[in-house]
Amino acid sequence: MKNVIDHPAKNTGENASEKNSVIENPWRKLRDFTDARIGLGRSGVSIPTKHLLEFQLAHAQAQDAVHLPLDTDDLTQSLCASGVLQSPEQAVLLHSQAEDRSVYLQRPDLGRRLDDHSISVLKEHSTSVLNKHSISVLSKHGSQFSTASTQEAYDLAVVVVDGLSSLAIQQNTAPFLTELYAALEADTQPWNLAPITIVQQGRVAVGDEVGALLHARCVLLLVGERPGLSSPDSLGLYLTWAPKVGLTDAARNCISNVRKAGLDYPDAVRKAMYLLKESRQLKLSGVKLKDRSEEGDLILDSQSTQITQSEHSEHSEQTGLESGTKTANEKNFLVSD
Repeated sequence: MKNVIDHPAKNTGENASEKNSVIENPWRKLRDFTDARIGLGRSGVSIPTKHLLEFQLAHAQAQDAVHLPLDTDDLTQSLCASGVLQSPEQAVLLHSQAEDRSVYLQRPDLGRRLDDHSISVLKEHSTSVLNKHSISVLSKHGSQFSTASTQEAYDLAVVVVDGLSSLAIQQNTAPFLTELYAALEADTQPWNLAPITIVQQGRVAVGDEVGALLHARCVLLLVGERPGLSSPDSLGLYLTWAPKVGLTDAARNCISNVRKAGLDYPDAVRKAMYLLKESRQLKLSGVKLKDRSEEGDLILDSQSTQITQSEHSEHSEQTGLESGTKTANEKNFLVSD
């Protein structure tokens, strides 16, 4: 196999002598399909200078994403501009027990719990002010959203957490929530939404405490994921049914790599809506709730859609059920068993 490049290379930033010394790797063609660093080739015993510089730039971007503070003013303004909020004051700003970034990185346990002030804020909102905010937020999205009384529990609490990449939150939160709210509004079942909460220096588990204090049936947490060397802007979604302090990751469903260059917003919303509706129907989440969003015949409204007689007859033969129709979620539940 001829490995040494003997034709003029494109303008890559390398000097002429290095271009002639680069030994290409036949796997380099796979880079047309992935951002992974594969088939880099070599120059002597080292990787080519071009790829070394790209690696150093990606590492610096990942470090910046970890240490860049979350700009809550800019975030709330972008949520207002996208129509998710009517005013910045509708977002509830919270903080974990990690007082700064240094503590946050060294004490993950403190990032999983709210500080005392945040707890008192949520308790106060849960009894009075919080419900007034929710009415003003929900009324903007039409009649599909209910305006709950102070005694009703929220169906869903959306929690935004900076996590390990504030860059991911700044770039992806507004466009994702815009599409998610539109999907919730279009759903056949109304969703009573809690006000959006934004937690600084937080980790995934802090969403459970927020949901519990808001008396929300379900929490969808948006968090900046740990930056990779090709993805410093990746957003993660975590869903928890019946949130409470002390739950483990086994109780959560995760959708990862939400960003323009990864899982795009429409697909992320489609998966999230599937899990939200299934979680609401089955009253569970985590390892017991399977993501079957790719199985189109199972993404159905359990209240209005039923399995056809022929499908059910085939299913009944396999399971021994009596004849009749079954909802899609019943079928899904049986498959899960």
